[in-house]
Amino acid sequence: MKMDIILAGVGGQGVLSVSAVIAGATARLGWQVKQSEVHGMAQRGGAVSAHLRMADGPVFSDLIPRGRADLILSLEPMESLRYLEYLSPTGTIATDIEPVSNIDNYPDLDALLQSIRTARASILVDATALARQAGNVKAANMVMVGAVAHMLPVTEEALISEIHRTFDRLGEKVLQANLEAIRLGIVAGAANRSYPATA
Repeated sequence: MKMDIILAGVGGQGVLSVSAVIAGATARLGWQVKQSEVHGMAQRGGAVSAHLRMADGPVFSDLIPRGRADLILSLEPMESLRYLEYLSPTGTIATDIEPVSNIDNYPDLDALLQSIRTARASILVDATALARQAGNVKAANMVMVGAVAHMLPVTEEALISEIHRTFDRLGEKVLQANLEAIRLGIVAGAANRSYPATA
């Protein structure tokens, strides 16, 4: 078994935290995990991406070939389409629907979301709003982890344990917001899955 994920977003959204939680939980179950360096602009607003490869056997490269990603997990809708060429024919796009409008000619949001829905199987979640509900808008990344939890080769309990390991040091308030965020994401992910008409 294996799973290849493209992680996408912009600087400041916590792409590294998403990778750390998923990779950590998977590695603790004995899977092999490789992650590419994060590519792009580290400052807030610049495009950021990483490749995350996981398997129950050897993983020989940290880079996902084009057309082989099982999942594009994006924290920003336009960024999800930036990596469409990497998605396998049976892959899924999961994204927060809240845009980071950091360019003057940002596409029309309704058209953008429609193109995601028709391109592939998709999970579109208002992760930013749910993170705000959880008590910390920065926890939108953990909402998205929850939204794809059913696809990952780990249990919900393993993800929660990894959130504790990742966020305990930041204090109880931050930890609880991230735990609530993943819980809300699990519910939202189940309610917001769609598949192309030809599937």
